Amino acid sequence: MKRILIVKLTSLGDMVFTQPLVADLQRAFPGVKIDWIADSYCADVPRWNPSIERVIAAPLRGFKKKRSWAGLREIFNALRELRREKYDAVLDVHGVYKSAIVSFLARTRHRYGYPVEELGESGARFAYNHIFAPHIDADSSRQRMRRAVSRAFGFALSDDMDYGLVMPPDTPAPADKGPYAMLFHATSSEEKKWPVADWISVGNAIAARGLRVLVPWGNEAERKEAETIAAGVPGAEVMPRLSITGVAQMTGKASLVVGMDTGFVHIADALRRPTVILFTTTSRHLYGVSAPGRAVSLGGHGDIPTRAAVLAAIDEVMGVQPPVTSLN
Repeated sequence: MKRILIVKLTSLGDMVFTQPLVADLQRAFPGVKIDWIADSYCADVPRWNPSIERVIAAPLRGFKKKRSWAGLREIFNALRELRREKYDAVLDVHGVYKSAIVSFLARTRHRYGYPVEELGESGARFAYNHIFAPHIDADSSRQRMRRAVSRAFGFALSDDMDYGLVMPPDTPAPADKGPYAMLFHATSSEEKKWPVADWISVGNAIAARGLRVLVPWGNEAERKEAETIAAGVPGAEVMPRLSITGVAQMTGKASLVVGMDTGFVHIADALRRPTVILFTTTSRHLYGVSAPGRAVSLGGHGDIPTRAAVLAAIDEVMGVQPPVTSLN
């Protein structure tokens, strides 16, 4: 194996989950070069991994939202860049039509993808001439993917899940004002949310522990909610609008990250920050993290985390010992 292409186009959290494949493949095939193709809006994630040789960005989501000749030209240019190299193997770990089309257009004789029952869109099956399937006994979605690839290529997995991410050094100014926590309150859907009153309560508890509270946002509705949370927490700040890399840089230097099951919170975990992830509608067991003393996942489908549970998890990842209860 000399060169492998990973096809994972979106989303932010899924891009993070997939990063350990790079280290896995390079351990299995010393000297192999790894390329990655991603949607432009989240292509920064593989760019943070210095072990990736080449990142190809295609504005697929942007073109879907606003069709234009300029956007179409950018997509054609990305595909031309894709076809500049010939690959020993192409791994489509996304499993939808657009990733299958990209895989089919890549120059290779060996295209790997999931079986029909594991695909996001069953029609994507046309692109693959090799099939891998996740191990159903894996304890998380990212482990399923790692085991599927290792089984397909016949190598043993390391116990180490190496994300390989290295943040650019230039961090936005708020990092220079002392230690801080970040509260990622925003989610991709309303049903995933945690109550604003609970965020305010947790923010006050964090401030009482001596950390500044920073509240990020991504759109106008999230900005208004961030302002409401910050208004209820002494010294809290609503963060300025930053790029994905800018937010990730801030996340990488945070003393604590608490947030919903979203991409930036998984970035915090990948960067080994003290992290508490809250789940309300998705499976903690499939998508959560567990690193005793450093990262905790709470809640799950229909199981809303309580304030008390979140505060206890914060104490755990910050190394605060619980009070001793007298037996007398």
